[in-house]
Amino acid sequence: MSRWFRFLWLIAVLAGSSAQAATVVVLGDSLSDAYGMAREAGWVARLDETLGADHRIIDGSISGDTSSGALERLDGLLDAHPADVLLVIIGGNDGLRGLPADELKRNLEQIVARGQRAGAEVLLMQVRLPPNLGPRYVRAFEAVYPAVAESRDVEWVPFFLEPLFDEPGMLMDDGIHPTEAAQPRLAELIRPTVEAAIARLEEGVPVGD
Repeated sequence: MSRWFRFLWLIAVLAGSSAQAATVVVLGDSLSDAYGMAREAGWVARLDETLGADHRIIDGSISGDTSSGALERLDGLLDAHPADVLLVIIGGNDGLRGLPADELKRNLEQIVARGQRAGAEVLLMQVRLPPNLGPRYVRAFEAVYPAVAESRDVEWVPFFLEPLFDEPGMLMDDGIHPTEAAQPRLAELIRPTVEAAIARLEEGVPVGD
């Protein structure tokens, strides 16, 4: 190997070794906790496999969790797994319990703020509620998510289950939780958003730009 090619090879090795894998942390409830199935069958694990060894995904979801519960455990989760990207998918259980929209808004604002202070790019996913909870409450509740995303200058992510609602076999009998058959589709639906966030980090582009 000539001295010139050895030099180029060394530069390539050093550049590759300096690149660090991005860590994506998912903060959620049963929608991201592989409810009713093995965790490795859930969309978070499948997305982790799809992204490959260059990046890793930590599933910090707990079935039945609420926005207040997620807020209480967020600092410990980020201490254990410093996140480059924090994907927040929380609030469905708050809605089923009738939590006032103002309280949900306060909790989500604090979750986003803590994620930002920890240096993560935060992605806030919309959460939808069953219509039987009443149109007035559902509208007020669902309006919280784009409002928080705008006020905190983070990306608002459409509810990823919505494209699957009318497809047979995608929801469990409760009409809320995705089936095991839906998990690969969910991973593919959220993948472009996560990959775009990682690409922005690598390019040094702020989320608001």
